[in-house]
Amino acid sequence: MLKIDIQHLKVFVTVYKKKSFSRASEELYLTQPTISDHIGTLEQELDCKLFDRLGKTIIPTRKAEVLYSRALEIIEEANTLKEAVGQAKKEVKGELLIGASTIPGTYLLPSIMADFQKKYQSVSFQIFISDSREIVDIISKHELLLGIVGTKPGNEWIKHIPFIEDKLIVVSSPSSVRSYQMTLRELVKLPMVLREEGSGTRREMEHLLKGKGVSLDGIKIAGIFGSTDAVKQAVKAGLGVSILSKYSVTDELEHKILKEIKLIDIQMKRRFYIVMHEKRTLPQLYKTFIEHILSESKNL
Repeated sequence: MLKIDIQHLKVFVTVYKKKSFSRASEELYLTQPTISDHIGTLEQELDCKLFDRLGKTIIPTRKAEVLYSRALEIIEEANTLKEAVGQAKKEVKGELLIGASTIPGTYLLPSIMADFQKKYQSVSFQIFISDSREIVDIISKHELLLGIVGTKPGNEWIKHIPFIEDKLIVVSSPSSVRSYQMTLRELVKLPMVLREEGSGTRREMEHLLKGKGVSLDGIKIAGIFGSTDAVKQAVKAGLGVSILSKYSVTDELEHKILKEIKLIDIQMKRRFYIVMHEKRTLPQLYKTFIEHILSESKNL
């Protein structure tokens, strides 16, 4: 298959117009040997002679005359294509398919998406919500371009950008405990309701407790549920206490449906992360959305 470098054609067109290698050299800010190399390579690729060299004078051959008009068309097409791609880079429209763990997907993304859509009305969203582990796994398999998760990924192929800080708090039903201030050791004596193992909240909770010398083996687990809403319903029903994202219980705390138990000897914080595959190039729409997320995070 014939492959011709567009730069060879640009040099050829300039030499053809100027009827001189030296004047083409001045026009293109290239050395004469470089000009000669471009023309020589093009002649080899096309298997023909393009210029007759008569001392310092060059005369285009018949084949050069045929090539000249076609070369102009090809260069123009290349410039048009470059402009079209440049415009496409600036356009912000289409569908954003995002994977998100429960907390950011349910409690943070909706308002962020609404603000983004006010700026870019031609954008639509599809959000796939699962636990952090599955979101990272799907991105690593190239089935998603972008995700937001509640724990730092351990996959070497996954690039992560710190998003916003989240506070994990202990909550109970208003009538389940006598004191709403206690130590961690006092807390772990109470029955606890947990998220499933793949949950970012569960993983960060285990990491924080482990740092204080507490493992789940010594905790009375009253129930394990696959969603934050299910955990909240279990806590409301008095099944036990739970450690949840403060973002997920804002309404319940405000309306006194749940009560926060303050721990006096530990603060439980974590970050959310924007995640993507190290080897993937994001479309402009996704890049613009990431910029928006990072900007909006200052207001959350």
